[in-house]
Amino acid sequence: MTHSMNEFAALAAQAAAGAGATTAQAGAFGAAAARHLAAGRDAADLGAALSSLPGGPIRALPDWLNQTVEAAGGVQVTLSLPAGFSAELARSYAETCVWRCHAGPGELTLDLGQPAAPASPARLSPPPNLIAAMRSLAARRLVPESARSRAAGAGAGLIDSD
Repeated sequence: MTHSMNEFAALAAQAAAGAGATTAQAGAFGAAAARHLAAGRDAADLGAALSSLPGGPIRALPDWLNQTVEAAGGVQVTLSLPAGFSAELARSYAETCVWRCHAGPGELTLDLGQPAAPASPARLSPPPNLIAAMRSLAARRLVPESARSRAAGAGAGLIDSD
């Protein structure tokens, strides 16, 4: 089954939030996950990142990227890929920035004077086991459907007046 990049990014973000990431971290992971698969990179990196929450790359890579860019103070920033995390996942995070990204062996260069190349509107075919794991994590954010949860204020409550 195929998914649009937006569908997959939304599912990945919901899965990250269900696994304990903050809203901002989950959104960044969703964008990076879609870019990761669109570039043909290993889907196992995404499952490993989700499994490592509440720590791991979903929390660390956005901070690494932001701190490195802020400290650079130039038009071009060269980033050494962080040790201990998937270099390909780090590359996917960097490619979601608003600046043009060039990959080299063991490093990335961000050109802060050039806008990023738009992502291709690819259809993605993630592995079924990854989709199942993401759906399971995303379901943690849902309130169980029951009269008790509706009485407590979930959904439209007991009376839907629209």
